[in-house]
Amino acid sequence: MLAPIEAIFCDIDDFCKEFFGSEHTHLLPNPNRVRNRCSKMSISELATILVLFQMSHYKTLKDFYQDCIHGELKSYFPSTVSYNRFVELQSSCLTVLSAYLLSHAGEATELYYMDSTTLTVCHNKRIRRHKVFKGIAERGKSTMGWFYGFKLHLAINHQGELVSFCVTKGNVDDRKQVLHLMRNLNGIVCADKGYISKKLTQSLAEQGMTIVTKVRKNMKKKIYSAFETFLLSKRGIIETIIDQLKNWYQLQHTRHRSPINFLVNIVSALAAYTWRQNKPKVNGVSSVSNFKTVTSS
Repeated sequence: MLAPIEAIFCDIDDFCKEFFGSEHTHLLPNPNRVRNRCSKMSISELATILVLFQMSHYKTLKDFYQDCIHGELKSYFPSTVSYNRFVELQSSCLTVLSAYLLSHAGEATELYYMDSTTLTVCHNKRIRRHKVFKGIAERGKSTMGWFYGFKLHLAINHQGELVSFCVTKGNVDDRKQVLHLMRNLNGIVCADKGYISKKLTQSLAEQGMTIVTKVRKNMKKKIYSAFETFLLSKRGIIETIIDQLKNWYQLQHTRHRSPINFLVNIVSALAAYTWRQNKPKVNGVSSVSNFKTVTSS
């Protein structure tokens, strides 16, 4: 593998030591606690393997674990467990990976892009027979048609760094998640026509955020500054990032057998993306303050 295995493990391990060290100081004693033996593999090793899987060329976790972890990477993980046991332990990484991902969130640059993408859990013809996400997933409609599953809502800065994200059911309106994604942020955010809303525009303006979108055919044209027009023309970078998450990483597949492991797969894919060196970004601009440099070039 070309991934920096040692660097990834050390970074995750250092975070886990700090995370669990600060967590235990705030936990109250549980009188009904039961014996919980430690696994042969640490949380750091489990999380590292999940991130490495997203960076590999393998399409299934089972093949990656049996061929790669038990093969060429055996020296890095000498105390591996069986694959079935690894799948059972996988759910224990959800909290750690989520906190790790948030700790590696991108900088607040005042220039953002947001969009959503579908996470299909099964083919439409198998919806009635699907059991894993029964009562959890919902049918929704995107520009590509109807689907059954969830939505991943993303917000990135103009440097291609992940700022915030959330997962909702497939039938949730994208506009309902904007205030959550843009919480504690200010500046300019570019989005597609699906985010057009007067109420949303006013709510964002109250927190110092300007939303820039194209208009529908039956709407009057909006007058934007040259800088806002430039940013809007570069909105395709978030679609490029979503395409990379789905094709280079295993963000979406229909082989899930557990809702928790479904979330673990999403978080590990996003965590793997944070390690990407050459992220898609808007060149020639660093903040709102230097827009004259962009428009004059």
